[in-house]
Amino acid sequence: MGFRVGQGLIERFTKDTARFKDELDIMKFICKDFWTTVFKKQIDNLRTNHQGIYVLQDNKFRLLTQMSSGKQYLEYAPKYLAFTCGLIRGGLSNLGIKSIVTAEVSAMPACKFQVMIQKM
Repeated sequence: MGFRVGQGLIERFTKDTARFKDELDIMKFICKDFWTTVFKKQIDNLRTNHQGIYVLQDNKFRLLTQMSSGKQYLEYAPKYLAFTCGLIRGGLSNLGIKSIVTAEVSAMPACKFQVMIQKM
């Protein structure tokens, strides 16, 4: 479901945007504009190894802030991130990038999304 929503949102957000130069520009767009529109804040940190792996870190992820009162929900947190992983993957797919997106939560409400670009 997140994949389809991500595709639709990217279509709407990029209709008046100039073409992107490379995949790093696309990832910057996801971290700034896309994330701001969906979650009302930018990604806190974007890292890359320049070989197709990007790590997006959000230190205060909105969907986890309500559950972050204790450690008892830490094991269930990744299930709540599946939709967001689909959102990122769908958005990238509509911009011509095939990817695998996974989420990791080590301390709530912070989370990391790892985006692995698949070469076609």
